[in-house]
Amino acid sequence: MVLWQIFWLFTRVALFSWGGGPASLALMQRECTAAGWVTSDQFADGVAVGNALPGPIAPQVSAFVGYQVAGVPGAIAAAAGTVLPTTVLMLVMIFFFFRIKDSAAVKAMLTAVRPVVVGLLIWTAYDMANSVFGARKLGWGAALAQGWDKAAIALVAFGLLTFTKINPVFVILGAAGLGYFIYR
Repeated sequence: MVLWQIFWLFTRVALFSWGGGPASLALMQRECTAAGWVTSDQFADGVAVGNALPGPIAPQVSAFVGYQVAGVPGAIAAAAGTVLPTTVLMLVMIFFFFRIKDSAAVKAMLTAVRPVVVGLLIWTAYDMANSVFGARKLGWGAALAQGWDKAAIALVAFGLLTFTKINPVFVILGAAGLGYFIYR
């Protein structure tokens, strides 16, 4: 029964998320924490691990959560729930794509949905920042004063990714190396 619950939760997340894997993280986090499967801190750990690996983030984070809940079978059920329904939907959409791609209704809906995806990503970043910096417990001022080093790492990563063409993999690997030597 729990495997079906895992599969169904991640299917719902996949089918009601717009904007791809990173955009689905906000809904995924809300659903998983509401179900009591992970805390916000644990979810942030799953996102960090998923970002350190190659491939799409949504199935990786879902597998992380599924594993927390029900081990390897839970990870498989979660990844399947994340991937299978949308893959089938995409195959159906490909069939109809050329008929609807220039539809005024489709363009109008996407015009309104795209900014919502940006809002979801900003919310996810904000919620993860609360976890990473400890702002829920300390408040933002104290959290940034105590975690200035983490804030600096975040700002350097943002600057590198915004103002250079460096591959994000190298930023992640650099941060992992820095963490290994400084926080160990």
